Amino acid sequence: MAKRRKKTIRKVRVAHELPKRRKIAIEEAMKAHKTEDRPEWDRGSEWGEVRFYRKRIKPGTLRTVEMPLLNVNLGDSWPVPVTVIHGARPGPCITILGGIHGDELTGPSACTHLLSNPFTDEGRPLDPKTMAGTLRIVPVVNLPGYRGKSRYFPDGRDLNRQFPGNAGGSTTKRVADQVWNHLVEDSDAIIDLHSAAKGRTNMPQIRVDMTHTSSYLLAKSFGIEILLDSIAPKGTLRRSANAIDIPVITYEGGGADFLGDQSVKVAVHGVMNALRSLRMIPGNPQRPKFRIMASGSIWLRAGEGGLLDMFVTAGNVMREGEVVATISDPATPGMTVDIVAPEDGLIIGAATNPFTSAGMPVGHFLPIAKHFSLLEEQIDDNGRFIINGSQKEPVWREEHEINEISLQGEWSGGVIDSEWIASNLTNEESEAEEAA
Repeated sequence: MAKRRKKTIRKVRVAHELPKRRKIAIEEAMKAHKTEDRPEWDRGSEWGEVRFYRKRIKPGTLRTVEMPLLNVNLGDSWPVPVTVIHGARPGPCITILGGIHGDELTGPSACTHLLSNPFTDEGRPLDPKTMAGTLRIVPVVNLPGYRGKSRYFPDGRDLNRQFPGNAGGSTTKRVADQVWNHLVEDSDAIIDLHSAAKGRTNMPQIRVDMTHTSSYLLAKSFGIEILLDSIAPKGTLRRSANAIDIPVITYEGGGADFLGDQSVKVAVHGVMNALRSLRMIPGNPQRPKFRIMASGSIWLRAGEGGLLDMFVTAGNVMREGEVVATISDPATPGMTVDIVAPEDGLIIGAATNPFTSAGMPVGHFLPIAKHFSLLEEQIDDNGRFIINGSQKEPVWREEHEINEISLQGEWSGGVIDSEWIASNLTNEESEAEEAA
């Protein structure tokens, strides 16, 4: 007979206000924020060629330049292709990064789509002859990791914990320094495309520090429903760039070592939305029906060890008491343990590794009891939430028509992914992270 366990978890209140300390910080940041007067972006201002890594790019042209990740005379310098689309008219310089983690393929795929003929040919949205500003697209930053199907650089370090880098430091710190000098410091905004690490998958979501106002506005312009308010870990590109007042958002969608059509499609849709919002390309940005701005979550954990049979995946909408997964052990046939949803809500991250131990995270859960009806209006036949940008026919909405819902809470460990990180890193990887 199956044994069902239901863990009692403190409810996270759903309200039309963020936690007081974050609400005050965001409000103060918004009041202090002033729309910059950038005369150099005016249509009538002087607009000439740009340089990237000693190469000249004329207005109204597209050019791909190889940028070495290491400045060396011997050995592999790991040159990565950087495509610069230099518009015919003045505007901001926006950098799109994929593949900072070599095994995360959503970013590389989305960037490849953006650079394809349907986007860059004459008369298309990213036609440099009609575009304003400069767009730099880097499909794969971590080239050696990508080649080796690894998250890390050859020295075992995570590039996204090494910024702003050090020209005389470890291999990965030197790479971070090169990326920082040539792709970060002179950007007006950065969109960093990621997937979940091995052993899990994420539904499309944006991570942003909402107290960094220009990043917050960029996050909204992406046009999807889930915004997670967080200060990024030390050494990440997002945190380091925010420190020098460069707007950065991190997009998460899908998982490592595989491609999800929905995650790639939403990433492409979001980048195009942001470019429309910045008036770099024609058209109006598409907005979701509502936004969920979460400052905390609940972790669903395995109560026993064994084989994990997931009944749902990231993006599934759950009712209280519905079974998320079942754990069984071949050594004790006939006994199973169910993991159930603690209340109505949304699975924003789910385990994909079938091996689990007691206490390990199985699902990342946003409780949305009070406004569950909004979710119910966007559910497909498989019980998954339909994300704005994944539909064939996007709907136009004005900003004032969007419902904004805030979830009060805290991130376990202070970081959105802390539970996944702790449970999935090997001892060698943990040591490399600490040594970095």
